[in-house]
Amino acid sequence: MNILILGSGGREHALTWKLAQSNKISRIFIAPGNAGTGLLGTNLNIDPSDFEQVKKAVAVNMINMVIVGPEAPLVAGIHDFFLQDDFLKFIPVVGPQKSAAMLEGSKDFAKAFMTRHGIPTAKYRSFDTTNVAEADQFLKMLEPPYVIKADGLAAGKGVVILESLSQAREEIYAIINGKFGSAGKKVVIEQFLKGIELSVFIITDGKSYKLLPDAKDYKRAGEGDTGLNTGGMGAISPVPFADPAFMDKVKTKIINPTIKGLMDDGIEYKGFIFFGLINVSGEPFVIEYNARLGDPESEVIIPRIKSDLFDLMEGVAHGDLENRDLVIDDRFAATVMLVSGGYPGHYEKGYEISGLESTTDCIIFHAGTKSAVDKSITAGGRVIAVSAFGTTMKEALEVSYRNAGMIQFRDIYFRKDIGFDLKNL
Repeated sequence: MNILILGSGGREHALTWKLAQSNKISRIFIAPGNAGTGLLGTNLNIDPSDFEQVKKAVAVNMINMVIVGPEAPLVAGIHDFFLQDDFLKFIPVVGPQKSAAMLEGSKDFAKAFMTRHGIPTAKYRSFDTTNVAEADQFLKMLEPPYVIKADGLAAGKGVVILESLSQAREEIYAIINGKFGSAGKKVVIEQFLKGIELSVFIITDGKSYKLLPDAKDYKRAGEGDTGLNTGGMGAISPVPFADPAFMDKVKTKIINPTIKGLMDDGIEYKGFIFFGLINVSGEPFVIEYNARLGDPESEVIIPRIKSDLFDLMEGVAHGDLENRDLVIDDRFAATVMLVSGGYPGHYEKGYEISGLESTTDCIIFHAGTKSAVDKSITAGGRVIAVSAFGTTMKEALEVSYRNAGMIQFRDIYFRKDIGFDLKNL
């Protein structure tokens, strides 16, 4: 069995690392991959959104299954491309079709879906050029802060939270007028929910699902959750407050109605669903859906899966997921993301990474890296994720931080307070 993983980040390295442990897999190809994935499989210099290049790679390398890591190819319809091609249609794709990926591709679509199926979420309204004049009236119905979202994919930058009514007005018009390009043709304004966030993940064949480990990530660049939003500066799993009683609410109020809602709407969903949730006084609400695994959450949830992850993916492909086994490690996992100085703003690339060979008792996941002659160099904002286990969250973090301190590259930066808001829970 040869598989192709699309993507190049820490999530894709974590998937490659786990799937390389399966005795059902012969060869792993990663497109385009990074310096870490290249140690476990074969990197292909291919853009995952160039479907014709992907098709060629599938043919040349005799690929039997494709696993889609990032959201962009899913929202662009790569699964549909496979189904509509006479050569590709028999090759399973783990990742939803375009109609299902709209749960992430359009915030307006997702909010309407949740409203239609009674899934708890913040009240909202959507606006475009035809009704943007009415946005001011809706804003005045809300208490600050104001949550303003570009409807489409905006590389994680399309959500703004503002305290001032006048700033909210300005932001709405800035988005409508092209601040985020085509992603901002429509704007979603939401009620602000006060609570603590977490990420919940499932894998589904469209009928049944398996609940994967939960996690909490840290988006802000600065300690104490200050500074600009990033792709994620670290994560922990499990989340201390996500006890069986809370997770039972998540399943009955959110996950089960989502699966049923997709089936009722005639939308086939095969792949991962990421529920971005917030705990408001013990009640879960959906902030957003993602049509794939998170990053850096993958770097803590995938190591906690003790059973064969590929077996679950076969269950998705064959439609018999409910008969497959999932075994979770009870230990805590933590990951700390090492980033390029200046990220998420301007940063330089091409710096040599040293100290990787000195790390112990941890798993190193490459994100923004490339291979050079006998070395790895920085090639992105988020460079390396250092993941570790512990019998407590504190212990897992201590091991991660001890190893993070051994790795060096020019202008290296990492947050030193991952998990800070959970230590007293």
